[in-house]
Amino acid sequence: MIQLSKRLEAIVAMAASGANRESQGRGGLCVADIGTDHGFVPICLVERGIVAKAVAMDIGKGPLQKAREHVRASGLEGKIQLRLCDGLAALSPGEADIAVITGMGGMLMLRILREGGHVRESVGHWVFSPQSELGLFRHGLEGLGLAIRDEAMVEEDGKYYTVLAAGPGAMHYDEEFRYQYGDLLIRKKMPVLWEYLKKEERQLQNIQKQLQMQAGQASLKRLEEIEERLGYVKGAFNAMQGID
Repeated sequence: MIQLSKRLEAIVAMAASGANRESQGRGGLCVADIGTDHGFVPICLVERGIVAKAVAMDIGKGPLQKAREHVRASGLEGKIQLRLCDGLAALSPGEADIAVITGMGGMLMLRILREGGHVRESVGHWVFSPQSELGLFRHGLEGLGLAIRDEAMVEEDGKYYTVLAAGPGAMHYDEEFRYQYGDLLIRKKMPVLWEYLKKEERQLQNIQKQLQMQAGQASLKRLEEIEERLGYVKGAFNAMQGID
């Protein structure tokens, strides 16, 4: 059995919750892992019996070869297909019940989703872990008709990772800070989110102090952006404490 990092365990757990949802009245689920890299996520999902089969896809020949070696070492050649492709291009409608897209920036993930319109409705459960631009990514999901069902956050080696589950549906948040930091994370009052917000606040306040000592239109514009972000942090803090 492959030992996973905390981040990958959170991704597998989010996929497993989707498998429970999608398997109602049927079995033999298939997961598609887009940007599979080493192939650990689909391997673990199959090994643990969460899904029956998987499609592991990557745009890079090198990562896909590593994934192939790991699949072979796990004895799962008959259950995991490997495909060289960009995004969702090589996935057929109805082929996968669950799709995992992680390990890349939020805007790239949105590009993959937009170009993968041929499978967007047939996949019942999506798992995402954007490395950047989370606020824009959540807005993008809303625009694509995908609703966030669950969120988790983990800290590993000083870095913070957010994992989201989504499915077809409508969503909308009234406050921008809920797009920036995750409405469900805030509602759960997750301690790891609180730690992340404190770190974010310190970093933004340090930048704010530096900009306040500078002159020029560019510095002023940047200061306005930082103060806006500090407002989002404050909004998230207040919501977690039940303060209007």
